Amino acid sequence: MQTPGQGQPGAVDPRGLPTQTFDWGAIKWFVTPGRTPGAGITFGEVVLLPGQGHDRHNHPHSEEILYVLSGEGEQMLDDGTPFPVHPGDTIYVPTAVFHSTRNTGWEPLRLLALYNPGGPEKDLEGLPDFREIPAGQLPGLVRK
Repeated sequence: MQTPGQGQPGAVDPRGLPTQTFDWGAIKWFVTPGRTPGAGITFGEVVLLPGQGHDRHNHPHSEEILYVLSGEGEQMLDDGTPFPVHPGDTIYVPTAVFHSTRNTGWEPLRLLALYNPGGPEKDLEGLPDFREIPAGQLPGLVRK
């Protein structure tokens, strides 16, 4: 399989990509403007650990789509009342709208995330709990 950065389009092998980890979970970006030749969007998988989530934030220049693969959680949009999300749900987050996602279940909450245009993924690298695990290495699970 082709991996991003090899100069040709093709299938993305996630084993050839780093994993971003945080206190609340992990992200693996499959397509990004900085790594995928010609890409203008960002696409990846987000894993939120049980009872964890990412706090209220926004993307001033990008819209976002979230698709729930597995687990259960709650989503807040535009400072409204959080609502439940389950596998198969799609959440559209308009440009600059504040939002947050929490895992309310006992198992990991797995989401696909897409930014249009790409770029907000770079902001995560400035968070104090950001760690990048090199391609081929597995992130650990820490129990509190």
